[in-house]
Amino acid sequence: MGKNLIQQRRGRGTSRYKAPSHRYHYQPSYPLTNQPLKGVIRDLIHDTARTAPLALVEFENKERVCMPAPQKIRVGEEIFYNTTEKISPGNMLQLSDIPEGTSVFNIEKLPGKSTTAFCKAAGSFARVVAKTKEYVVIKLPSKKEKRFDPRCRATIGVIAGTGKLEKPILKAGKRHHMMKARNHLYPQTSGVAMNAVDHPFGSGRGRHKGKPTIAPKHAPPGRKVGMIRARRTGRRR
Repeated sequence: MGKNLIQQRRGRGTSRYKAPSHRYHYQPSYPLTNQPLKGVIRDLIHDTARTAPLALVEFENKERVCMPAPQKIRVGEEIFYNTTEKISPGNMLQLSDIPEGTSVFNIEKLPGKSTTAFCKAAGSFARVVAKTKEYVVIKLPSKKEKRFDPRCRATIGVIAGTGKLEKPILKAGKRHHMMKARNHLYPQTSGVAMNAVDHPFGSGRGRHKGKPTIAPKHAPPGRKVGMIRARRTGRRR
């Protein structure tokens, strides 16, 4: 009898695979009001849950919010919310008020839903491509173009931490601690490199699956590995 696969062990919900959310103390958001506001950056914060630093902004109505810190920002600098007079990095506006070609990040998926936003990783940004009365077209970092409601809010600029991927990870121990901070599985072993008792693709002569990559439709959970319910098979004509 074989062992449980990694995807089966994940389904149990044990602490090995749970995100350590008790260490996540900050949640980026936008102000609750739609009135124009002026704020000041009070602090720059390192958040364990994110690759980018966060900026703690205090507005004139005493409301405090966290936002992914844009490049070239500093403590004490002023931030403007819902004001079209200044289009500068860090300012927060509705997509309908942002000119075409502007770099933006932290884009709301739906109006008022700031907890579900696009483009929040370090060094990432999107670009406003086109605007109509019904929607605004945004080119995401993946080069995919997506339509958003013009009332969705976004922040102007590029998120700080651009060089995160450029710094090499010289030791496996460094990588281990980086992954452990978020309870990510490390190291990850390929199925064909395992023994037959550990994975359906294991054993054999060399790195050889020995089975079709597409799992059968009625296969048990321990066999469902590889391409599950592939969209199409066969040669393209």
